[in-house]
Order: sequence, then C-alpha cells, then structure tokens
Amino acid sequence: MSKKQTVVSSSPSISKTFLIVAVCYVTCLLLSNLIAGKMWAVSSSVTLPAAVILFPVTYIFGDIFTEVYGFKKARIIIWLGFGCSFFAVLIYLLTIALPHPSFWENQDAYAAVLGTTPRVALASFVGYLFGEFSNSVVLSKLKVATKGRLLWVRTILSTLVGEGFDSIIFIVISFWGTMDNATVMNMILFQYLFKVGYEVIFTPVTYAVVAFLKRVEGIDTYDYNIKYHILKG
Repeated sequence: MSKKQTVVSSSPSISKTFLIVAVCYVTCLLLSNLIAGKMWAVSSSVTLPAAVILFPVTYIFGDIFTEVYGFKKARIIIWLGFGCSFFAVLIYLLTIALPHPSFWENQDAYAAVLGTTPRVALASFVGYLFGEFSNSVVLSKLKVATKGRLLWVRTILSTLVGEGFDSIIFIVISFWGTMDNATVMNMILFQYLFKVGYEVIFTPVTYAVVAFLKRVEGIDTYDYNIKYHILKG
C-alpha cells in the first residue's frame, strides 16, 4: 500500500490528474459565462441568472485545488480561467463585429446571446478574481490553522468570503445606478444565499473528490510559510 505524502508548498510539477481537473474547471467557468445572460424566474419575486446553476461549481473546484494541491497551484488555475474567459469575450465581440450577409437574419440573436457590455465584462472579471483568490487564501490559511481537520468548515467559510466578494462586486458594478437600490441589494442577497447553499449541499461530493485526488496523487499539501501573492511568490 502506497503512503500518502504530506507536501509543503513549493513549485511542484503538474500531473495528468491535475490537468484533467483543470480542464473541467475551465469548462465550467466558460459555460457559466456563456449562460449568464439567461434569466431564471425562481419565483414571482426572485430572479437569478441561469449561471447560478453552474458557477458555484467553480468554487467547489477552487476548494479542491487548494485543499489537495495548495495555493500556488490553485493560483495557476485561477489565472488560467481568467485568461480563457477574457479570450472568449474577445472572440465573441470579434465575431459579432464581423460583417454578415444580408440573408442571415440571426445577427441580433447572436449578439444578444454572446455580446456583453464593457461594464458587465469588468464586473465579471473583477468579481471573479476577488472571489476566487479570497476563497483560496482563506481555505489555505484555515487548513494550516486547523491542521487539516474540519474540511467542511473550511470549505463553507472560504465560500462565505469568496462568494460574498464575487456577488457584491459583480452586482454592484453591473447594476448599481441602473435600478433602485433595494432591487440591487435583493439580487446580491439571493445570489449569495443560493451559491453558499449550493456549496453546503455539495459538501459530500467535495469530500469524495478530495479523498480520491489525495489518494491518486499521493499528496496532501499544506501551505506553510508561503506568501499569498496573486501573481508570483
């Protein structure tokens, strides 16, 4: 029976398993951005973007990356997701701007689905970076503080912080001043509660995936004495 190795953060190599999980993460992120324009009428008084059914999964992946591989590898994935999302937006805008033939009648529909305003794009990117990095840093610090115990407490607390930043930043930058303040605050509250509840419900899945990856990779990373720089360190 192979023994699991406890790893102190450094600059480790990247495994095939890590790449597979990374691809799943980026796929969920890109799909979340793509479906964000669809609105979901949860009830007569609550409306949420359809992305809430998938975007919280990226935070679950963020928890998994940090718990198993440590902050430094999670940082790679966060920036990879940011880069892919930014590239996707550029391609969407480029293809919308391309001249279309007169017989093609779907230009407006195409632009409505894939287009975005600079304000919403900025809100998405800023919210993503603040949310994902705060989620990873909090989980990393708590893992060291708790000596690796109480994973469910760590994932939920980190999500409370990360999703809080993401929800507030995205909604405020996107909609503040375009509708009454009470509506904006309700949007923040309902999105935040939904995303956190999502994390809580999927906690058993997080446990199973974390246990599987630690067993397959043979590692359990603790971020002792590292600098939490978002670029390098």
